[in-house]
Amino acid sequence: MKVLSLFDGMSCGMIALERAGIKVDTYYASEIDKYAIEISKKNYPQIIQVGDVCDLDPNDFKDVDLIMGGSPCQGFSFAGKQ
Repeated sequence: MKVLSLFDGMSCGMIALERAGIKVDTYYASEIDKYAIEISKKNYPQIIQVGDVCDLDPNDFKDVDLIMGGSPCQGFSFAGKQ
């Protein structure tokens, strides 16, 4: 299965897929937070980091089987600037 994870964070989507027993052949991660990317790379060096979601070309991902993501919540959080 080919997966595109938008706002990937530290690749919790990959963790969930593994725990569900779903085989992932290719996992593309769209993330901009350098600390989250660092953790993702450490835990899953095979993940393909594709950068900012705003810069993605949908034509590059036509063969993806699953698109998932969790949009950033800082703007809605009481801990953030709201």
